[in-house]
Amino acid sequence: MPIRVTLPDGSSLLLREHATGADAAAAIGPGLARAALAVRVSHPEAGEAPVLRDLTAELPDGARIELITAKSGRDALQLIRHDAAHVLASAVSELYPGVKISIGPPIEDGFYYDFDFPEGSTVSEDAFPAIEERMRAHVEASERFVRTEVPVQEARAHFLRQQQDYKVELIDDLVRSADPDAPLRTVSLYRNGSFTDLCRGPHSPGTERIGAFKLQSVAGAYWRGDPSRKMLTRIYGTAFFTHRELAEHIERLEQARARDHRRLGRELKLFSFHDVSPGSPFWRPAGMVVWNELTALWREQNAQRGYEEVKTPILYDVELWRQSGHWEKYREHMYFSEVESRVMGLKPMNCPAHIQIYKDERRSYRDLPVRYSEAGLVHRHEASGVLHGLLRVRHITQDDAHIFCSEEQVEEEVKQCLRFAFHLYAIFGFEVRLELSTRPPQRIGSELMWDRAEAALTGALEAERLAYELNPGDGAFYGPKIDLHMTDSIGRSWQLGTVQLDYSMPERFDLTYTGADNAEHRPVMIHRALLGSFERFIGILIEHYAGRLPLWLAPVQGVVLSVSERFAGPAADAADRLRRAGLRFELDARGESVSRKIREAELRKVPYMLIVGEREQRDGTVAVRERDGTQRAGVRLEQLAADLQRQVADRSS
Repeated sequence: MPIRVTLPDGSSLLLREHATGADAAAAIGPGLARAALAVRVSHPEAGEAPVLRDLTAELPDGARIELITAKSGRDALQLIRHDAAHVLASAVSELYPGVKISIGPPIEDGFYYDFDFPEGSTVSEDAFPAIEERMRAHVEASERFVRTEVPVQEARAHFLRQQQDYKVELIDDLVRSADPDAPLRTVSLYRNGSFTDLCRGPHSPGTERIGAFKLQSVAGAYWRGDPSRKMLTRIYGTAFFTHRELAEHIERLEQARARDHRRLGRELKLFSFHDVSPGSPFWRPAGMVVWNELTALWREQNAQRGYEEVKTPILYDVELWRQSGHWEKYREHMYFSEVESRVMGLKPMNCPAHIQIYKDERRSYRDLPVRYSEAGLVHRHEASGVLHGLLRVRHITQDDAHIFCSEEQVEEEVKQCLRFAFHLYAIFGFEVRLELSTRPPQRIGSELMWDRAEAALTGALEAERLAYELNPGDGAFYGPKIDLHMTDSIGRSWQLGTVQLDYSMPERFDLTYTGADNAEHRPVMIHRALLGSFERFIGILIEHYAGRLPLWLAPVQGVVLSVSERFAGPAADAADRLRRAGLRFELDARGESVSRKIREAELRKVPYMLIVGEREQRDGTVAVRERDGTQRAGVRLEQLAADLQRQVADRSS
């Protein structure tokens, strides 16, 4: 019996019984048949969320499908990077007999594979040319990725014979974690050439789809992220469809290395890290200037929009986290202590704390919306292997806010959050991309609740006529969300803000307000963060600006340089007058040459260098040298101070 599927444009396609994604591509046209990599399949009537499948997978009748090609962006890149990880494992297995393989997923900018090399064998970047040559042989051979469903015991026996202990452990874990009412009977294996791997897929049709690849680095990684387990060797790489895209990516990486906030943070004396408190930055005086300027911006902008600032504790009875639902989701990433026989936990989120303040008094519909903001300190236990400067820390200061409103106010409040975000990001010149993330597989709350929440966020986006991408299944466990992404000065995408709609937590904590009908009603809760966290945002800013922070954020806004010690007095007077004008200026009256002083100020990324010599002393002026090399002579100090004050007040970037 023929089957019918629906295409993205709403048209339908009639296919033979047992048709596959490849059949659908061929039915549309030979060009698409050649270009197709995989197929996204959803079956709304059966309650199935969209999932990416191999082209050889059979399509269910009534499914909605989207064929993935090289033009499909992230999905397509993830596919060929997954392919490349298998090709890497193929090559390493051939070059290093006896190597044990573990896992090799695609990641944001590439892929990796973890290996346990035989005793006496080590791999460094020196081995990359030989490994890449063997990988190229697999790519040029156009090996098919062939999926087979194999009984669990047969697959386990296969990997036991090959002494692939990590694969055996993975199979055993899959069996243990399966639903007792639906025990796992088969697992999927993928073969390319003579190499077979345990993998759930999907993959592209063959290795030739990997247009260009490069191995990048070697690192250590504990098996399963557990420091008590064996340290494996992780080989990182990346892959693209064309050599041009790969070359552009490598150029971006070189730029990123030059902008690395960890190096710039040390050089500019902004922050440091110490083993006595791993994953937690120590902010130095210069860094605190940046922190305090951002805090002032955050506080000012929130106050203008009707947010009331609060401050809440960091330590709570764990029963609070059970009630909120965070216990199931976050307990492995929380820190605990026992206080007078009570188990207490450091908060990983601020939301349950703000709920306590909401519940402190009776609320009327006239009080709504209630908007709380907090620069809230939270702690999350991140594995040491994933800590990364300010971008991945354990000690996190969120620019958090929670809005408690009526059902009728939801759309307007979400729209106001988005407008706030656009205004805030415009200060830094960020262009914003929006992503609507819907219900995840593991979630709390009824399907009706999720329907209402997703419809409300969609309604707000469409009412504002905002373009957005759909990110199915990536919502928070308690509600859908709109994530806000920016692209930095070298083309990297960062997720900054989020607006999350939550019907579940008000239910769990029995939040109420008295309506105009004098009856009790349940408020809706909006979770909102725009900077994300102060730590991560500052790290992103440092890399975006390559350390050249705009004037209003710069720890030192300028240095007054005396040409020689003879002009130290007028230089000191100029620096003092600028400081009295509220500007962060320093004096450099050392006996060093002025060219050396300029060079040192440039290395510190100081925005303005003012030079005082004989002419400037005589005329009562300064010579101005800006960070970008622009120079002006004979500038009146009063005029310069007024200009700089205006730039700071405007927060010019």
